[in-house]
Amino acid sequence: MDALMTQLEALLADNSIFTLQTLSYYTEGLTVTVQLVFLSLLIGLVLAVPLAIGRSSKRGWIKWPIFAYTYVFRGTPLLIQLYLIYYGVVFVDGIQETWLWVILEDPFMPALIAFTLNTAAYTTEIFRGAIKSTPKGEIEAARAYGMSTNLMLRRVVLPSAFRRALPAYGNEVIFMLHASAIASVVTIMDLTGAARFVYARFYAPFEAFLFVAAIYLCLTFAILYFFRYLEKKLLAHLQPMS
Repeated sequence: MDALMTQLEALLADNSIFTLQTLSYYTEGLTVTVQLVFLSLLIGLVLAVPLAIGRSSKRGWIKWPIFAYTYVFRGTPLLIQLYLIYYGVVFVDGIQETWLWVILEDPFMPALIAFTLNTAAYTTEIFRGAIKSTPKGEIEAARAYGMSTNLMLRRVVLPSAFRRALPAYGNEVIFMLHASAIASVVTIMDLTGAARFVYARFYAPFEAFLFVAAIYLCLTFAILYFFRYLEKKLLAHLQPMS
């Protein structure tokens, strides 16, 4: 233990690695990572709700295309999806002469599209399972009150499904945070990209990547705490009375 503490003290005292400049790289990488993960999760959540409702439909022309989309994006690696969107967009005829190229030229946008489509596919299946497991008693009670299908979805089914899906969705958020590390392969300066830059400059792989791993660990614990707090608040009625 004493030897480990001595090594850590020597590491923190090494001004050639942990300088204001290198810490600024990590700060910039942290900002990019948070933006990428937050936006992809937000947009993916907005897409997943109607897709989950459609996926639960009894009409084949609605649910089967959605099933095909979720099957493909959940059954293929996110890295391959990122490569296809980032490199494949260049080969679309005429796209470089359109206004879309101004947006897609920045590697952040193809990464955001890939991450959004991926998390939307997983979230759709999470919500679909939660919707399917809605107790029949709740649906019968809503119908007994004369609620329409849309009103029942908005006031009964979706709030109940969201509470049941919360633990699984928390895992999806953590998964997306960890998966965001691959964004650096398309020249995005995220946390992992910052670590690779510091490693290439100072030839210090352990210091560079262990520091980033510690940041990811702190973010993961923060997300876990946040979702446990939400579960405690939203599922308080299921807790045993003291």
